[in-house]
Amino acid sequence: MEPTDITIAILTDIREQAKLTNEQIKHTNERIEQTNERLDTMREELSRRIVESEIRTSTAITELSGTVHELTRVLRSSHDLRPRLERCEHDIADLRRRIAER
Repeated sequence: MEPTDITIAILTDIREQAKLTNEQIKHTNERIEQTNERLDTMREELSRRIVESEIRTSTAITELSGTVHELTRVLRSSHDLRPRLERCEHDIADLRRRIAER
């Protein structure tokens, strides 16, 4: 079978289309690689921010725990003084009454 001009033209056109397709695939692969690099950068940044946020949160929780312990200590100490305070107030009222009776 002898190649004809039309056959050669069709094969040449197919070859050119294949080259264009290869170039488009190459361009698409480059864009995908750029996108992957941006995603990797964003993932690293997000991970860093999450770690920083967790550190801030744990620091705040630790500080809050210390504050709660301190507040508990103050409340217990004030509760322990309550009976003494009431006796002192009673004694003061009694002394005022005695002074007023004189």
